[in-house]
Amino acid sequence: MTSKTRAKLLLKFFLNPSTSAYLRGLADEFGESTNGVRVELNRLMEAGLLECADEGRMKVYRANTRHPLFPELQSIAAKTLGIDQVVEHVISRLGNVELAMVTGDYARGVDSGLIDLVLVGKIDRSYFESLAEKVEGIVQRKIRPLFLSREEFERLRERLASENTLVLWGDKRSMEPK
Repeated sequence: MTSKTRAKLLLKFFLNPSTSAYLRGLADEFGESTNGVRVELNRLMEAGLLECADEGRMKVYRANTRHPLFPELQSIAAKTLGIDQVVEHVISRLGNVELAMVTGDYARGVDSGLIDLVLVGKIDRSYFESLAEKVEGIVQRKIRPLFLSREEFERLRERLASENTLVLWGDKRSMEPK
């Protein structure tokens, strides 16, 4: 990809499709000029990858989830951030994982270098720590885990559902408020 700004926009919008943003907010977040971000937003809109809606005097941008390439672009965004590698390594070897999700910056589509990972179930924590160290070397990002039992998750469900979360493993419906 020839534009770093375009890559940042694709990661932001396609990692978590519920993300929406304004031009000025994107420019501030990326440390780019509003004009540079506007050019890339327009290109992505022309390609049909982003949608734009007016909210008052401002335009808000979001991923076009109806675009035929949406699922593939979302998969590429996750792979770019290394999330797919984290999930495969952790889930396949860690006891009874009922639900795994990313919260924080990555769930909002921001590559901060820190992956906040919530794991629900009976997790072998010592094994996770040894795996996490290896995975961090692969993805070049720090993993910050939160281990929850099913009961602890039920108590925190509403709070987690109110934040941006990206369910990686398990039933996405478990994040819906009861």
